[in-house]
Amino acid sequence: MIAELGHFALILAFMVGIYQMTIPMVGAHKGWHGWMDSARPAAMAQLLLMVLSFGALTIAFVTSDFSLRLVYENSHTAKPMIYKISGVWGNHEGSMLLWVLILALFGAAAALFGGNLPPSLRARVLGVQASVSVAFYAFIIFTSNPFWRMGNPPFDGRDLNPLLQDPGLAFHPPFLYLGYVGLSMAFSFAVAALIEGRVDAAWARWVRPWTLAAWVFLTIGIALGSWWAYYELGWGGFWFWDPVENASFMPWLLAAALLHSAVVVEKREALKSWTILLAIMAFGFSLIGTFIVRSGVITSVHSFANDPERGVFILAILAVFVGGALTLYAFRAAEMTAKGVFSPVSREGALVLNNVLLAVAAFVVFIGTIWPLVAEMVWGRVLSVGPPFFNQAFTPFMIVLAIALPLGSILPWKRATLARTLRPLRGALILTGAIMVLVFAVSTGNSGLAVIGAGLGSWLVFGALAELWLRTGNSGAGRLLRLPRADWGKATAHAGLGITFIAVALVQAWQSEDVRVAQVDQPFRVGAYDLVLRDVQRVDGSNYLSQMATIEASRDGRPVATLTPEKRVYPVQGMPTTEASIDYGFWRDLYVVLGDEQAGGGWAVRTYIKPFVSWIWAGSILMALGGLISLTDRRYRVAAGASRPVRRDTTVPAE
Repeated sequence: MIAELGHFALILAFMVGIYQMTIPMVGAHKGWHGWMDSARPAAMAQLLLMVLSFGALTIAFVTSDFSLRLVYENSHTAKPMIYKISGVWGNHEGSMLLWVLILALFGAAAALFGGNLPPSLRARVLGVQASVSVAFYAFIIFTSNPFWRMGNPPFDGRDLNPLLQDPGLAFHPPFLYLGYVGLSMAFSFAVAALIEGRVDAAWARWVRPWTLAAWVFLTIGIALGSWWAYYELGWGGFWFWDPVENASFMPWLLAAALLHSAVVVEKREALKSWTILLAIMAFGFSLIGTFIVRSGVITSVHSFANDPERGVFILAILAVFVGGALTLYAFRAAEMTAKGVFSPVSREGALVLNNVLLAVAAFVVFIGTIWPLVAEMVWGRVLSVGPPFFNQAFTPFMIVLAIALPLGSILPWKRATLARTLRPLRGALILTGAIMVLVFAVSTGNSGLAVIGAGLGSWLVFGALAELWLRTGNSGAGRLLRLPRADWGKATAHAGLGITFIAVALVQAWQSEDVRVAQVDQPFRVGAYDLVLRDVQRVDGSNYLSQMATIEASRDGRPVATLTPEKRVYPVQGMPTTEASIDYGFWRDLYVVLGDEQAGGGWAVRTYIKPFVSWIWAGSILMALGGLISLTDRRYRVAAGASRPVRRDTTVPAE
């Protein structure tokens, strides 16, 4: 009965979505305020219905209702409760239900907090948002219904993919979807503005908080996925340029570009056409990511589905929304003339450079991700585009971006000179040079990568600190504490990016790896550490069987850690997994993986020493924290100036 209630709520939400995407849009066109105002209760009703629907599916998983096909295929009575709950979205159908729940959540948030928006723009934004929801409601109901019943319910289920039975994967998808779907708000604002024929500073103020929130969620989601891959898959890496990793990284890059571009629209009323295009493409790449994960065209450890028919449906959604938005953009772009004139050496010029670098970097990742598919379809050749291509093609853009970012942050608007701009950054340059000398002095090999990466990251960190001090007008710490939160947020995010730069460079240059057959009670040395395999025992988990090793690590005769790597087998799915054991540290991680037992005795053991690797996620946390700090700035919360009468752009004809 509960499942039927959830199914009914889903269908009713579909019907409410159809109402929301039509009646308010007609009202906005005709100027009928009652019709426009009906978008707000419709958006709230959609959210309520989707909470009921998603809650019903969650109850089915928690109670192991195997009469639902989805529960049977993705759960088991012996599974721990946390994975019964995360199993709701650890599959294609449930994850799409989470997708539309978040769509409804953002629509309701826009209805609730959009009181300062002009009624016609608010109605159109909510109408466009509802149209996206309707498309995905149709996709779920007709191709991926999570509430399909089974005629003869089995006694137990097939269990969830063992790789997904992990705390990191319990939280990674929801954050990632909040970012993916959050970009739909930027898309809705862009399309609504194109329909109205008006893009101005007020529009940029309204769209920035939504884009920033989506970017923060994407940052957290990507970081969680990277951390999960690092400790769970046993490969010892943090980023593999996997197609699904790239699918989330591309909209993150474009969202970052959109945030910076919207600043120019808000402050100088320039780059209007480009900002609208970025808003369309950022959500477009979110849809491309959905297609990659669920179509089966590209194989990945992260893929949810392998169904070409579903892929065609998603491709149709992508074509309709992105193609339709781009068509509307083609008709309106000529009308969105820029008002501000600026020289190449200026804050505007630096933000344009920022946008070009981020957009081209996203395009490079897209080409590398999709090229194997194109080569196979067109020429019948099976190609593999791996880390060497991405590292060589992507890295140069990030180097230039890191060099330009501190400079661009303190350049004045309209026109500037580089010599004058560099003066406040002299201290940052000196400290950066000192860090590079220090890294070079302690490097024993691959010093070029370590020195350059540490230098670029230090330049970002010290440049962010110098910018904060410059904002005070050299007035001291008191003025520093009174700076707007947006300034603190920007500096924190830029510093977080710098720390990530440092960590990636140092771990790539200084990490060490050892692979050997370890005998019981026979010590072996890896770097500065002495390790000894003491025992390998069988351990029975809640829903798995494990071979668990006990490895003692010491340094200079002093115990450091006892590591317990495992090889697990999940009997229900018959799938083995590798569980690495990691001794986390501020300066380094000691990472051990247990392999197979050898015919001649002993066990295969792979050991890594990874300096500064934890700084990668510390930098990501700082980037997300910077975004959150900025969102607490009052100017973001209330879209400062939005309640004032909106001045129409005289170059755009009124509707």
